[in-house]
Amino acid sequence: MSLPPGHTFRPMVLEDAPLIAEQSAAYTSALLGFPKHSPEDVANYLRDPGINLQTDGWVVLTSDGGFAGSATAVTTDTHVSVDILSNSPAVLHWLLTQAEHRAGSQAVVRVGVIRQDELLPDVLRARGFVVGTSVQRMRIGFEGGVVAPVVPEGVVVRRGAPDEASKRAAHSVLIEAFKEQPGALPRPFEDWVESRESRSTFEWSQVTIVELDGQPVGVTERNDNFVSTDNCGYVGRLAVVPAARGRGLATFLLRTAFATDAAAGRDGTILHVDSSNPTPAVALYTGVGMRPDLISDIWQRTIQPA
Repeated sequence: MSLPPGHTFRPMVLEDAPLIAEQSAAYTSALLGFPKHSPEDVANYLRDPGINLQTDGWVVLTSDGGFAGSATAVTTDTHVSVDILSNSPAVLHWLLTQAEHRAGSQAVVRVGVIRQDELLPDVLRARGFVVGTSVQRMRIGFEGGVVAPVVPEGVVVRRGAPDEASKRAAHSVLIEAFKEQPGALPRPFEDWVESRESRSTFEWSQVTIVELDGQPVGVTERNDNFVSTDNCGYVGRLAVVPAARGRGLATFLLRTAFATDAAAGRDGTILHVDSSNPTPAVALYTGVGMRPDLISDIWQRTIQPA
């Protein structure tokens, strides 16, 4: 498949982040009334050590050098995650072809699409993609102060992960908590640390670890991805190991995040959850007052050998 006449493409570079953030904000704001991604979120994504922009990213330009589309194809242990943007069906088809070629054979290609988008689903459907699951962006707003929750009996709270031991403790909780969800497992420790430290919106002080009997059993990772666009804190990860569930630790960690964000002058807290999460995560979040303000369907297709 070829690009429309007069169009050209080049590999993506980190300096494209402001352009892509601007184009994404315009596209998603027209559908949602607000931008899906902040400029910092886009830059962090393109800066991540897990992506090689020279081989995994494409920018399509019109004959006069204007923006016509972009895409990245990032390989994980379980699938290839494609982030794609264009208002041209022909450009979308071309970008998806590049992403599928990058994925190779016998790979699952996944594309997230906000529910209000009608253009991209038509293109994906024509290429054999189907909806596999959905991801909800959930939010809670604050009116006045938020009282910090009482620490559950027998629980020790560690705020921040300033040294390697505390970072390894947090990582071990994520490994144990998500071992039955391969697609949600964190990267190997060194890669995980590097990815966090590459982000302009993250500090290790935003990690909270809870312990029972001297063992780390729960963790939250917070960041500032949505401060510039929504004035909201963001919970990037929340995990409690299976053996410690049912004690209210997840609720405690969530309410602690709310109180921390409110004390910092934030208007609310945001997080994302997979609707097919095998744990009762959606019920947990709605139970503390969070509500979805954006739903993305995850379209997927398995690339078969030629």
